[in-house]
Amino acid sequence: MKARADRRRLGRRSMLLGFALATLAALWLADLRLLAPDPWQTLGRIGTGLLSPSFADLPALAEAAALTLAFAFCGVFGGAAAGLVLAPFYHLRPLRHLCIAVRAIHELFWALLLMQVTGLSPLTGVLAIGLPYAGIFAKVFAEYLEEADPAAARALPRGSPRLSALVFARLPLALREMRSYVLYRLECGLRSSAVLGFIGLPTLGFLLESYFRQAHYGEAAAVLAVFLALILPLRLWMRWPLVPVYVAVSAWLLSRVETPPTGAGVLWRFVTHDIVPAPLRSGGWATLTGWLDFAGWLWRLGVEQIAPGVWTTMILSQVALALAALIAVVGFPLIVPRVTGRAGALAGHALLVLGRSIPEYMLAFILLQLFGPSMLPAILALAVHNGAIMAHLMGRQAEGLCADLRPDAPRGSVLWGYELLPRQFASFLALCLYRWEIIVRDSAIFGLIGVATLGFHVDAAIQTLRIDRAVALLLAMGGLTLAIDTLSTHLRRRMRLAHAPGAKQVLHEE
Repeated sequence: MKARADRRRLGRRSMLLGFALATLAALWLADLRLLAPDPWQTLGRIGTGLLSPSFADLPALAEAAALTLAFAFCGVFGGAAAGLVLAPFYHLRPLRHLCIAVRAIHELFWALLLMQVTGLSPLTGVLAIGLPYAGIFAKVFAEYLEEADPAAARALPRGSPRLSALVFARLPLALREMRSYVLYRLECGLRSSAVLGFIGLPTLGFLLESYFRQAHYGEAAAVLAVFLALILPLRLWMRWPLVPVYVAVSAWLLSRVETPPTGAGVLWRFVTHDIVPAPLRSGGWATLTGWLDFAGWLWRLGVEQIAPGVWTTMILSQVALALAALIAVVGFPLIVPRVTGRAGALAGHALLVLGRSIPEYMLAFILLQLFGPSMLPAILALAVHNGAIMAHLMGRQAEGLCADLRPDAPRGSVLWGYELLPRQFASFLALCLYRWEIIVRDSAIFGLIGVATLGFHVDAAIQTLRIDRAVALLLAMGGLTLAIDTLSTHLRRRMRLAHAPGAKQVLHEE
């Protein structure tokens, strides 16, 4: 047993050393330049606007806020319904791989792809949220059902149908955890819904981008204030008996949005022509020459776009993960009363809630105005958002640890450095590995603001109507996400991090 524990400690130290070396290499390769001409002047103007928000265009704000809620409710609860139907069959390998594939692509890219078929319509936004969320819900709901106490199912009469065992024995036991997870995903869905405005859908993100591009920072501050007013008290105004009303009103609001026509036969053209690689169109798939041309097409795409995009994505995500880990270590004691006091813990909670509530893409867009189109805005946005989530989870665990301490135990920084941090080290490593795959997935979206990740090439391909290239790049993105997830899972199992105290609670915080 001692030898096994020593090997585990050695493995964790080796992982930390490898992580540190990878971070140093990524810092050396990352583009962290300040490319804005006068960042301090811009910061002053933005700061003035944030301190004096302007609600002059209140009707537009109200409409965008209502549609942000509508997209989120329809997308999240549509995804939850689909995930609940798929969950009992998640053990089937083809279905599991399909769910992994749909959730590996960010909502923004789903929206860009779907716009080629459904246009700039409400259906685009609902599907862009609902499709990846269906894959996530299927996985999480399947795990909740699997972990339910089997005693209730065994109490049913022998020969009872599987559906009866599921509905009357397992589902009631898992319902509480499912509802809690849906509530968490609704918070994520609100962030996703707001961000969809950056590609033209009429949510709060659309107004924010418009005001920033016109340097109307007071109006932009009002948009941020309205968004925070929606998401921060979510657990207060969200009532489960009202969910059918919320969804029905949301569907009615979306049905009233004017949608530009897309033309007849667009779906058929998309499936039979647009997504087919160019060398295989017009009968090329039936000839050897067509397949040879396809091999050359794929090779050039891999060398010119996929490989550089993956390289940039990994550099950006590595620096962001390291900074997020630092924020988590420094930030989690801020919400522990025995470290910062009651007033300090309240302020710490407010700070972390603010950090994790603002969507990464929205924060990166704001920072882009200050620093210019380098990697810096994306790194800071990812680090702040993910670091706040990690700090919040570690802080909750630390509060539980403090409940078991003696009244005369140390307080303040001594308690943090000598008691809480060492006892949470294993769960901290697990958290970093859990968030790694998410950060890599989200890094791609910053290609839409000019960072040369895989998302940059996806956006360029869609803008030039080379949908076949966009699909190939999205498949590469999904493959990268799957590879990181597989490596993360392997490392957690090898070092038994999944069994660390407190690590289980973060498994589904994806």
